[in-house]
Amino acid sequence: MKLYIKNMVCNRCKMVVKTELEKLGFNPISVQLGEVELLQEEISTAKAQEMQNVLSHFGFELLTDKKKQLVEQIKTAIIELVHYSTSVLKINLSAYLSQKLNLEYANLSAIFSETEQSTIEKYFIHQKIEKVKELMAYGEKSLSEIAYLLNYSSVAHLSTQFKKISGQTPSEYKTQNAARKTLDEI
Repeated sequence: MKLYIKNMVCNRCKMVVKTELEKLGFNPISVQLGEVELLQEEISTAKAQEMQNVLSHFGFELLTDKKKQLVEQIKTAIIELVHYSTSVLKINLSAYLSQKLNLEYANLSAIFSETEQSTIEKYFIHQKIEKVKELMAYGEKSLSEIAYLLNYSSVAHLSTQFKKISGQTPSEYKTQNAARKTLDEI
């Protein structure tokens, strides 16, 4: 049985979910960002509620609505792409999502927009800006290197998008050491 869980955004999240499910007597076969495969075929309503209560204690949400599950899969795919990819982000987002989720991008986009009141592209941009903030905080790469890594056409394009999203230029952000958002808050 496959479960979809909202707000799983990092390896620590996977570890917490796996541990808590095992404590409840479930046998996770696989735990990935946003989804868990269980050995069990069915779960009683009482056990599902108990699972929801435990998961919500850690900020997670068990998703039962199909549209919300799909939106979470889209978000997870984008988070994996932006935050965990080791190569330059030279990719067509619509083709990537269509291939990853085996659905037409128009359908994905419509469901995402309906559920989130925002577009996939805006979500993708917000994730990229958070990645810029992370890379700037490390101080290991120049803004030019970060722009290249995240597939911006220029530093000016990155700076314009950064200011539009955060309200500050990258240099203002860096000097003020502003707080970053967690990935599940974006």
